[in-house]
This record gives sequence, structure tokens and C-alpha cells, in this order.
Amino acid sequence: MKIHIINGPNLNLLGKREPEIYGGNTFESFLEDLKKKFPNLELSYFQSNHEGKLIDYLQKIGYEADGIVINAAAYSHTSIALADVLKAITAPTIEVHISNVFARETFRYHSHLTANCVGTIIGLGLEGYVLALQYFQNIHSNPMAD
Repeated sequence: MKIHIINGPNLNLLGKREPEIYGGNTFESFLEDLKKKFPNLELSYFQSNHEGKLIDYLQKIGYEADGIVINAAAYSHTSIALADVLKAITAPTIEVHISNVFARETFRYHSHLTANCVGTIIGLGLEGYVLALQYFQNIHSNPMAD
């Protein structure tokens, strides 16, 4: 089962940026832990600070992937174009936010992506990615669970 994890702007700074909110782990080291925890999933990772590159990547993989986990970061709250591509592709997508966006600035309360995702996980730190992968693993092993 092929799952793509996609991170948006500034998530390349995990481990450095506001560790009290985002933790002290880089995503690359966390990804290695995910690969060990989910050996039956084929995990691919893509990160970009550029909206167009995220859209291009989603268009490229969005009709063939078994699932997508996306943390579009600030673009979640601003990008109609990312919402449109998620609506256009066929891969089921879970939106993840590391921080609790509802405990932050009010402009973060709305995500343009949510309506085009099968679910959203907010505020559970990096554990949100684990939960998203567990969802895909469980659906794959039990298609009637959805």
C-alpha cells in the first residue's frame, strides 16, 4: 500500500522551529521511525515551501496513491488551489496539523482543505501522522471498516 506524506511550508524546520509547539525531532528522523512502525506500508515523503510544487506533486501522485497524509501548514488556511487539487484527485487524503490550530490565531480556525479530505487530525503533535497511517493500514486490512 503506497502512502504519500506531504508537508508544506516551514515544516522543514521541525526540530529547530518552536520546539515547545512542534517538538525537537526532525521530520526525516521521525519518518525513519514511521517506516519501522509501518513496514507493510510503502511510505514516500515530499516537503516544499512552494505552493505550486505541492500542487504539481499532488497532481503527479493523486490518481495512483493508496492514500495521502498532508500537512499543508499555513497553506491550509489560504490556498484555494490546494483545495481544488485535493478535490480533483482520487486518492483518499487525511489532513494533519501538529499544533492545535484552534489554540492559535483565529485565521487558522478555517482550513480550505478539510472538505476535500476523509478526515482531519489536529493538535496531537507528530502522533497525528501515526494515527493517519493507522487509518490507512486498517482500511486496507479491513475494507468494510470505512
